Amino acid sequence: MAVEVRVLKEAAAGERRVAATPETVKKLIAAGARVLVERGAGDGAGFVDAAYADAGAGLVDAQGRDSADLLLCVQPPSPDAIADFKTGATLVGVLQPTADAARAEALQAKGIQAFPLERLPRTTRAQAMDVLSSQAGMAGYKAVLIAAQLAPRFFPMLTTAAGTIRPSKVLIVGAGVAGLQGVATAKRLGAQVEGFDVRPETREQIESLGGKFLDLGVSAAGEGGYARQLTEEERALQQQRLADHLKGIDVVVCTAAVPGRPAPKIITTAMVDGMKPGSVIVDLAAETGGNCELTRPGETYAHHGVTIAGPLNLASLGAVHASEMYARNVLNFVALFVKDGALQFDWDDELLAKTVWPERPAAANAAA
Repeated sequence: MAVEVRVLKEAAAGERRVAATPETVKKLIAAGARVLVERGAGDGAGFVDAAYADAGAGLVDAQGRDSADLLLCVQPPSPDAIADFKTGATLVGVLQPTADAARAEALQAKGIQAFPLERLPRTTRAQAMDVLSSQAGMAGYKAVLIAAQLAPRFFPMLTTAAGTIRPSKVLIVGAGVAGLQGVATAKRLGAQVEGFDVRPETREQIESLGGKFLDLGVSAAGEGGYARQLTEEERALQQQRLADHLKGIDVVVCTAAVPGRPAPKIITTAMVDGMKPGSVIVDLAAETGGNCELTRPGETYAHHGVTIAGPLNLASLGAVHASEMYARNVLNFVALFVKDGALQFDWDDELLAKTVWPERPAAANAAA
C-alpha cells in the first residue's frame, strides 16, 4: 500500500504559508505517494482546494490524522494535535522540538520520527532543502518594505520643483541571507545603503549588491570562516563607533540571528537615544529577542522620536512565494526517503542522520 502523506493546515495565528503546493503534490504522487491535503490548507497562500484536487490529491478534514505515515507542516503542531498522529509517524517541518517541553514530550510519547528542518546541515548538497535560507530571503525583503512604510521620508533621491530630496541612509545589520536581501531591496528602492557584519569576508557580498560595507575598524575574523569572540576592549570600541555612526542613519534594519540561540544584542538603548527623531528601526530578529535592546516582539512603538518595530513571522507576509520555496525545500528533503511509494531511510546519509530528532545512536544507524 502506498505511503500516505498528509499536508497539515497551519493552526498558528497569522500563519498563511503551506507546506506543499499543487506543483509539489504532483511530484509526491509521481514518487508513488498517496497525498491528502487538509481543506483550506493553502487558502492563505492562494492555493485553493480545487488546485490540489486537480493535482491528484485527496481533500480531507483535520480529523483522521492517525492514518498518515508522513505529515508535512510549516510551524510545529500543538501537543494536542500531535496526540492525534499515528504512532511512529514521520513529521517534517520547522519543529523546534526543544523549544517547548510539552511539544517534545508529545512527540516522544507518540514515537514520532521528527525532522526539524532548522537542524539540516548547511552544506552545498542541502542548499535546495534549506528552509531557513529561503524564508529568510522573504523576511529580509518584507522588513525593508515595512521600514520604507514607517519612515517619514522617501528612500530615493528626488529632484522636484520644491527642491532636491536627499536619499535616505539605510543601514542593514547582519549580512546573512535576510541581510543581503535587505541590502538589495533597499538599493532597488533608491536608498543610500550600508551593510554591517562582524565577519569582514561579507564585504564583497554587500558591495556586489550595491551597498557599502560599514567598517568599524574591528575585525572578528576567525578560523574556518567563523567569527571569533571579540575582547571586551574590541567590543567597547566597536559599540562606540557604531553609536557615532547611527547618529546620521535614517533607517536601521536588523537581521543578525544565530539558529537555536537568542539574537545578539547589537543596538543598545544608548545608541537609540543618540539617533535623530524620525529614524526607524525594524528588527527582523524580534522572534528570538531582537538585535535592539528596546525591541518589543510583535509591537511597533516610538521611543524618544525613534520608531522601533519588531514584526513577527515576516515570511508569512509573502505567503505565495514563501510557500512555493518552502514546499520545494520540503519536497527535495522528503525525496531522500520517499521512494517507490514507501518510506526508505538511509541512515548513512548525513542529511537524514543529522536532521532527525530525537537523534539516533550511532549503533542504531549501523543496525539500520
